[in-house]
Amino acid sequence: MPEPLLVSPVPGITLHRAEANKIRMRYAEAGKGPMVLLCHGWPESWYSWRHQILALANAGYRVVAPDMRGYGVTDAPDAVEHYTLFHIVGDMVQLLKALGEEKAVVVGHDWGAPVAWHCALLRPDIFRAVVGMSVPWTPPGHQSLLASLIKRGIKTFYIQYFQKPGVAEAELQKDVRNSLRRIYYTAGGEMQEKGKGFALLRPGGGLLDNTVDPEVLPPWLSEADLDYYTAEFKRAGFRGGLNWYRNLTRTWLLAGPWRGQPILQPSLFIAGSRDGVLRFPASQAQIDAFPKTLPGLRGMHILEGAGHWIQQERAEAVNALLVDFLKGL
Repeated sequence: MPEPLLVSPVPGITLHRAEANKIRMRYAEAGKGPMVLLCHGWPESWYSWRHQILALANAGYRVVAPDMRGYGVTDAPDAVEHYTLFHIVGDMVQLLKALGEEKAVVVGHDWGAPVAWHCALLRPDIFRAVVGMSVPWTPPGHQSLLASLIKRGIKTFYIQYFQKPGVAEAELQKDVRNSLRRIYYTAGGEMQEKGKGFALLRPGGGLLDNTVDPEVLPPWLSEADLDYYTAEFKRAGFRGGLNWYRNLTRTWLLAGPWRGQPILQPSLFIAGSRDGVLRFPASQAQIDAFPKTLPGLRGMHILEGAGHWIQQERAEAVNALLVDFLKGL
């Protein structure tokens, strides 16, 4: 009998472990053919790709979706500084090597999008094409995100709240299921309550203070789905995922050699029209710059009415866009 942590809740998807970049990673897998690597964001899991794994496998691809560093059953190193994008791109490169693959198309959503973009930027010899969802690509710039926020007079952005270790963890882990339910609903396309959100926090408040606790879950998120996510974060905690945010400046400092460098491989961008990330101060400028920063762009799709969790909220549409992009490579 397989150990419980390697029993998949989704028929047709298997769970495995591999050593990669000096950590143990759990990954979900299905299918045979050219490799497609799926990178999830915060606060998520390999499970966020459950719809895409099977659809892409059925289309003729080997699909792998790991629990990213700090999440699920993948190791969560103690040192905060071990969560830069360079560490995480290294995880993806070494995971492919452990699986016997030399090339892959990399797909990322939310925090997984910067991972995917940086995989394509740093290792174009391995990652032959890239898809980003929700978070637009922008080459490393001449000012860090945290410095830019201060320059704009912004002091209550949620990323700033995440910087001090232990603070957000204590809030989110007090009631894991409630935290996830609020985050998923408030960032989703169904949330209609005006003035609600967690991008800008109330002065002195926490992340959840301005979120909505829905009476009914949105149609893309079942009680069983929420059960699975809750169990994952009860076991792993939130520290690992939050440490990604605490390395924004460190990653920026290390990325100096790539400042202004475009991604030349074939690329695709997908987001929801109601995704709050598209309303971040720099997002529109980043999208407007795609002709220069993503000269290989083969499509930019903003799905009407969808929120942040695009591959779950609009699974069939996203699957069709991904298959079309992959078949065109």
